Amino acid sequence: MVRMKTILLMRHAKAEPGVPGQKDFDRCLAARGDEDALRMGRALAKLGDVPDAIVSSPAARARQTAEAAARAMKFAGTIRFESALYDAPGDAWLAALRALPASVVSVLVVAHSPGIAEVAALLTGAAPGAFDVPTGAVIAFDGAVKRWRELGEGGASLRWFLRPKLVEQL
Repeated sequence: MVRMKTILLMRHAKAEPGVPGQKDFDRCLAARGDEDALRMGRALAKLGDVPDAIVSSPAARARQTAEAAARAMKFAGTIRFESALYDAPGDAWLAALRALPASVVSVLVVAHSPGIAEVAALLTGAAPGAFDVPTGAVIAFDGAVKRWRELGEGGASLRWFLRPKLVEQL
């Protein structure tokens, strides 16, 4: 019997607009973004989807999103920052998932668009552009693999898709 792996993908929450001379990598969360990251972390806890591992882009807005969500869901582990996830296409997200140890049953990956929409389509075998992922959104998938390295295109099924504005109404 294959044990299901839970894949949670989160686009960083709303960031401050860039200012002249500022690197995109250094843009921080806006106040709304911080609130949304906390809100989504609480939602994950209420749904019983606190992950075993969190992997995040090291960019300021992704790091702040991962840290706020982790605090809100009372995540007890250490967040692993992967530079390959900054401004990365979907296949880089898939590579980060495949690199996880088999002992990890569930993971939250926090990074950027358009990579999140690309990997969501890859995981489900959907057409490119099938997913429109707003800032702060979380998408949950079930992957029917024993080891992460076995995860391939079309290897997961969509479980749910939550947007911060929807969670705000719950």
